[in-house]
Amino acid sequence: MYSISNKISITKKASVTKSTFINDEALPSAITTFTCCSCGHENTIEIKPYESGFPIFKLYNEDKVISKSELLKHGIVNETSQRMLHFGELTVNDQPTLYFGTDCTSCHSKYIGVFSYGEKQPGLTTLSISGIWKYEELK
Repeated sequence: MYSISNKISITKKASVTKSTFINDEALPSAITTFTCCSCGHENTIEIKPYESGFPIFKLYNEDKVISKSELLKHGIVNETSQRMLHFGELTVNDQPTLYFGTDCTSCHSKYIGVFSYGEKQPGLTTLSISGIWKYEELK
């Protein structure tokens, strides 16, 4: 997993086998797979709560990497409800939202994954993967 600092363009959404992990399913990590849009290879990703990912704000802040409108258009995030704005303007399920970059281990296509992790209600902690999208760096 790596952070993304160059401008990107989202191209396709990859198929993810499991995207929601509840309570202990996410501990010590949430492990799932996604299928590469280019070569069909099945890639494994492991998300460790409180260790994996980078704040989603870093992507859309001043449109440095990608604009808010692009993130919303592709269904990567949603606008945060007023009562949860302390998590940022854009989130997944009104929870703290993070992203990561990853590559297909076979053809090295570049992907961005977005997920949220937090307590939905007392006793219910969820890790929700919004999705994994293929992207291209813009020059």
